[in-house]
Amino acid sequence: MSLSGQALALFDRGVLGLGTGPVGGLMCPYGKGDPMALPEQLVALLRKPAVCYVSTTMPDGSPQITQTWVDTDGEHVVINIVQGMQKARNLERDPRLALVVSDPQAPSLYYQVRGRAVDVTAAGGADSIEALSHKYTGAPYAWYGGRDQVRLVVTIEAQRVSGVH
Repeated sequence: MSLSGQALALFDRGVLGLGTGPVGGLMCPYGKGDPMALPEQLVALLRKPAVCYVSTTMPDGSPQITQTWVDTDGEHVVINIVQGMQKARNLERDPRLALVVSDPQAPSLYYQVRGRAVDVTAAGGADSIEALSHKYTGAPYAWYGGRDQVRLVVTIEAQRVSGVH
């Protein structure tokens, strides 16, 4: 098998991810399934108003993906969702998820994070969405679904990080 054939086989098995690494544009992912620290460049990106898409698994096994605002506590990826909505129900049933974060100034450069929700709480949910709104829009949160909705803070533990950056 050629080097490119070997690389494709490794990519298909999830051992390699796309990137700008030393082997023909491929790079090894940062992790292989155990909890891991976020790379410094990813933490810096998460602290900016980055574009983020989060994917969870529907009850039938199909993917469910939405764009969301994203942040970090320095160790984990943090998102804010609405209690009772599909993403919350999916995470309650299966905490595994994947997300992609890219810089709006260079959207072709991104990080992919696979991991799991290690904490989902309503504590601080309203404050969290207000802080995210100021980060992304420069204004208070508009409460699109009404002020009676319960906002949940989801803390995500990375188990694998890869991407093009």
